[in-house]
Amino acid sequence: MRILITGGAGFIGSAVVRLAVARGHDVVNLDTLTYAANLENVASVAGSDRYAFEHADIRDRAALDRILARHRPDAILHLAAESHVDRSIDGPDSFIQTNVIGTFTLLEAARAYWTAAGRPEGFRFHHVSTDEVFGSLGPEGRFSETTPYDPRSPYSASKAGSDHLVRAWSETYGLPVLLTNCSNNYGPFHFPEKLVPVVILRALAGQPIPVYGDGLHVRDWLYVEDHAEALLTVLTQGRPGRSYAIGGENEVANIDLVRMICAHMDRLHPEGAPHDRLIAFVPDRPGHDRRYAIDPARIRSELGWRPSVSVDEGLGRTVAWYLDNRDWWQPLLARDGVGRRLGTG
Repeated sequence: MRILITGGAGFIGSAVVRLAVARGHDVVNLDTLTYAANLENVASVAGSDRYAFEHADIRDRAALDRILARHRPDAILHLAAESHVDRSIDGPDSFIQTNVIGTFTLLEAARAYWTAAGRPEGFRFHHVSTDEVFGSLGPEGRFSETTPYDPRSPYSASKAGSDHLVRAWSETYGLPVLLTNCSNNYGPFHFPEKLVPVVILRALAGQPIPVYGDGLHVRDWLYVEDHAEALLTVLTQGRPGRSYAIGGENEVANIDLVRMICAHMDRLHPEGAPHDRLIAFVPDRPGHDRRYAIDPARIRSELGWRPSVSVDEGLGRTVAWYLDNRDWWQPLLARDGVGRRLGTG
């Protein structure tokens, strides 16, 4: 299969690129290379004859038309998005532009390409979204494919809007779409503004480790390589028009997650231990959803996928990767906004 992957130089996208090439798929990586993208993420496959890179913006219809005509993909796996909630609070415009306008433009380019090709039955447009579109859970229950949408941040609202567009293009035009909503990802190559790498790098530097509010916000943590496996499973086996909730089955409160990371730091980098002495509670961000959790029963029963990496195992792998790959993350610390508090409203 030839797959056009948007956002393939980002965190999740690059994991999918690496896995898809390893699985023998031909991959076209389309990325506009914003601040969070890094071609080093796909350096391990860049020399493969199964890999091609296209530097383009998903809002550029002419570029999309040229790229689709040149590479003739069998599927589009759409991961390109602005995704940092704190940044969306400070500057929502880029989230609307990329996540809503960009998805609309890509859908129209895909529809034109698919129609001109005779509407092949095997074509797929797979849109990758987030569990944050469902809002906030109380102490009980889990999100599923039938949970009503209730976004609470500019980021989640923009992703909800893009989800609705994808469903509308399926219903109105018959475009064969797939939609997935995932829980919080973590793992190697995670841009160092998100919680897990922030904790690792702050602990390594002996700096205060910020924890929002009381630290009792709960997330379902999904190892990025498990997510990549799930996305390729849905792309190749999922039913068109269907959505699939992808979760790690690893619910952890933020404060407990931070302490787990500190314990791995104590084990792998004992200098400065105990690292949990660096934990510092800071004022919460506006509209901080209390709990997310996903019920992955559909993808498990229909497609046979389930996560393979526990959160403790995954965090251990992730801490070890950051300790071993300073040349990857150190240059990223100079990028705009990294290392300072964002999203204070």
